[in-house]
Amino acid sequence: MYQHLLNVADSKGAAFVVLLDPENEPIGTVARKARLCEEAGVDAIFVGGSLVQTTDTNAFVKTLKDSTSLPIIGFPGSANQISEHLDAVLYLSVVSGRNADFLFGRHVYVAPLIKKLGIEPIATAYMLVESEDLTAAQYLTNSLPLPRNKPDIAAATALAAEMMGMKLLYLEGGSGASQPVPAAMIRAVAACCESPIVVGGGLRTAEEVRERVEAGASIILVGNALGEKHGLLYMREMAEAAHTLL
Repeated sequence: MYQHLLNVADSKGAAFVVLLDPENEPIGTVARKARLCEEAGVDAIFVGGSLVQTTDTNAFVKTLKDSTSLPIIGFPGSANQISEHLDAVLYLSVVSGRNADFLFGRHVYVAPLIKKLGIEPIATAYMLVESEDLTAAQYLTNSLPLPRNKPDIAAATALAAEMMGMKLLYLEGGSGASQPVPAAMIRAVAACCESPIVVGGGLRTAEEVRERVEAGASIILVGNALGEKHGLLYMREMAEAAHTLL
């Protein structure tokens, strides 16, 4: 799955990924949303959220798998979001913060399960970026975000993560963020790092998506905005903005 994402980015300009949160997406709408993603030109679906407590994630992911041929990749906020039906999982370390539990703590508990289920782990440096509002990810990880006006700090953090072997560098504004990750920050990271950059949080327009791809993003993630305006034309417009080489 990691190589697939790289291949898509190389051929299209960037991969366009939709995030589905089991806590906010009724399981009865999952099949329709999956078909909508395929028709719109989405390249993969991420599944997860900062706080998933009441939903059977395994049933949610299985419904997705039965409804689409798109890759289904876990974006877990906790161990209970790991499903045997996932094609891969982002093995997230919150490197923007100094909370040991999210840097390298919960990972120890979930590693044997991921190996037992045969799910491909993708080592991902997760970097929260300052927004005007306190996001769920910031609150639940008890982590200070990277200051949005200090791209050099983001670049140094990403470079350190890359040197430690992280395969993806994830710049995250946070679910429902009022502002997306600054393009200047993406350019700073891209200038010093070779690993693919994922950008998500606060992206609501095709122009914002295109600007982030041109700044150096290899994977664009959109979640809340599609929940607010989940029509086919809007989703297709966002995907086409990411696919700058097509």
